[in-house]
Amino acid sequence: MGSAAEMLGVTPTFLRALGAAKLIEPLRSSGGHRRYSRYQLRLAARARELVDQGTPVEAACRIIILEDQLAEALRINQARERPAAP
Repeated sequence: MGSAAEMLGVTPTFLRALGAAKLIEPLRSSGGHRRYSRYQLRLAARARELVDQGTPVEAACRIIILEDQLAEALRINQARERPAAP
């Protein structure tokens, strides 16, 4: 967790808050250390951007979840619009 926090320029408490808000749920190593995926780190970086702009953590997490859902819906729609391969 310390390495991830340092890389993002946040505190471990911030990362814990993102976990409490259900934005990211890191895997645990056999030693109990939190392991974040690249995707989770991108979400945490986006959360930091929003919080730095004055958005409360809980609201930032909700915004990011909605952004992610919208992106997925757009991907699905684009896939449906492509003509089927012959």
